[in-house]
Amino acid sequence: MPALANKSYFNYGGQGPLPQPSLKAITTSWERIQELGPFTNNVWPFAAKEIDCTRNQLGAICGVKKDRIAFTENVTSGCVLPLWGLPVSDGDRILISDCEHPGVVSACKEFARRKNLLIDVLPVQHLHKGVENTLINNKNLLEDLDSALKPKTRLVVLSHLLWNTGKIMPISAIAEMLKRHKNKPFLLVDAAQSFGQLPIEEAASKADIYAFTGHKWACGPEGLGGVVLSKRVLDESSPTLIGWKSLKNEGSIYDNPSSPFHSDARRFEVATTCIPLLAGLRCSLNLLEKEGSVSQRLQKIQVLSAHLWHELSQIDGVQPILKGPPDAGLISFSTTSQSSLSKIVKVLGQQNIWIRLLEDPKWLRACVHITSTKSEVNNLIGTLKQIITDL
Repeated sequence: MPALANKSYFNYGGQGPLPQPSLKAITTSWERIQELGPFTNNVWPFAAKEIDCTRNQLGAICGVKKDRIAFTENVTSGCVLPLWGLPVSDGDRILISDCEHPGVVSACKEFARRKNLLIDVLPVQHLHKGVENTLINNKNLLEDLDSALKPKTRLVVLSHLLWNTGKIMPISAIAEMLKRHKNKPFLLVDAAQSFGQLPIEEAASKADIYAFTGHKWACGPEGLGGVVLSKRVLDESSPTLIGWKSLKNEGSIYDNPSSPFHSDARRFEVATTCIPLLAGLRCSLNLLEKEGSVSQRLQKIQVLSAHLWHELSQIDGVQPILKGPPDAGLISFSTTSQSSLSKIVKVLGQQNIWIRLLEDPKWLRACVHITSTKSEVNNLIGTLKQIITDL
């Protein structure tokens, strides 16, 4: 990974570095397309094979058939395009957690404004202050969710892995609860931090909208993601941003067909996409698989993140956000001097140690992956101790 040379990188939750073989796969695909001719009869079988192969691979990872997967550019488009197609009525309600990414929150607020919906907030941030026992925390969350659901709640929005606290949400159990609710709300899941890091089959197959990206924990190229859609969404929703990819047949569009759109997830795809990115993502996913199953990889990540969490908790003036070791690779923390957080990030960067400053809540966040090493973590800890001392 060229991006990991001469630096300690802890920003996988923002963007994962692209492996050299994945970069080569992208350029090789691009060269092949140019050899065939970018718009010739010879290129279409090649492009179709690339699309089908990638959709099959993503379906296997998500535990669903390929016809439930639509390609997107990123998580936000994967959330927004199907969101706008959901059947809602004036006065319906959206229940969204207080730990969602600004992109999803703003989309839900605009959707509510245009459709005359009401938004309720489900508190989940407080879970980082709760007991360390995951089963108890999940029980508390489900009880809070049950209390927060109202007769007209039509949509619940929650991340699989919270991008700020690092807690894993029990998506499968939440999906089952919503099915028992009188109004059977749709479940939209932001999977930005889970795809490539956690086992996701159960969550992805049970959510109504499960949007992910390839450029974070999967270490694929930016500009390519996907969304898993439930049969219910495909049966009841309408396509939103319309383009030729949404259509079953371009040639019959003037014939006023009753349903011109694909019946599967492709109805939420729009137009021309970058075919070479598919090869890059598949290569990155294959490289991850060579490091072990997703469960085995997560165990490695948890060992290193627990080490980082423990070392952070030993530094005077530093407070890890979670009460116990992280569920996965996201570790957020703060300091007694909130005004110094941006300076800490800047000074670390000057020494080629890269973490992130979150704005809401205002915390520092470091991410470890299977490519991270204990020596890099120790380098971060040692440097952070010195910076805190000098402040």
